[in-house]
Amino acid sequence: MASQASVIECYQQLLRQSQRMAEFARQGDWTNLVMEKSLYLVELESVTQCERRLGVEGGDKLRRACLLEQILELEAEIRSCLLARRDELGRLIDVSRRQIELGRAYRPELPAGPGFDGGCM
Repeated sequence: MASQASVIECYQQLLRQSQRMAEFARQGDWTNLVMEKSLYLVELESVTQCERRLGVEGGDKLRRACLLEQILELEAEIRSCLLARRDELGRLIDVSRRQIELGRAYRPELPAGPGFDGGCM
C-alpha cells in the first residue's frame, strides 16, 4: 500500500507543478514557465514508470482521477495563456514587418555617383 501512496504523492507533485506553471502563465513569466515545464516533464516520466511498476488500486484510483482532472484544467488554462501570447507575438511581428516595409518605401534612393555601381568591390 505504501508504494501506491507514493504514486499518488507523485500525482500531487504534478499538480503542484501545474499550479506553478499556471501562475507563471498568468503573470506572463515565460522563462520560468518553460523551466517549470521541463521539470514537470521529468516528473511525469517518473510517474508513468512508477505507475507501470506499482499500479493504482481502489480508492487511490478515485484520488488519481481527481488529481488528473485538476491537472488537466490547469493545462487548459496554461494553453489558453500560451495561445494568447502567440497571438500577441504574431501581431507584434506584423507591426514590425509593416514598419520595415514603410521604411523601405519612404527611404530615399541613393544617387549613383562617379565610381558607384551599386555592387561590391
